[in-house]
Amino acid sequence: MYVLIAYDVCTADYNGKKRLNKIAKLCVKYGQRVQNSVFECLAEPAEIEVLKSEILKIMNKEQDSVRFYNLGERYKTKIEHYGIKQSYDPGGELLL
Repeated sequence: MYVLIAYDVCTADYNGKKRLNKIAKLCVKYGQRVQNSVFECLAEPAEIEVLKSEILKIMNKEQDSVRFYNLGERYKTKIEHYGIKQSYDPGGELLL
């Protein structure tokens, strides 16, 4: 399952900055950062549910916003990329 995760965390105080860092570190475990607060994740549905649950535990529902876009298995036909940053291929080889 291919999911796009976008989040906006209020960083007006120290706790907000901590939440922002925690969510980003969690998302890195499941996918690739494609914008500052946007991740593309390719994982099994159960893994995505775990990720979603963890993010919802971290976020402050009164101050923050998180969106999950399920692009499904045929995600390649749903993504268009323009500009300088190379497009991310989650099914491709991992380069270290």
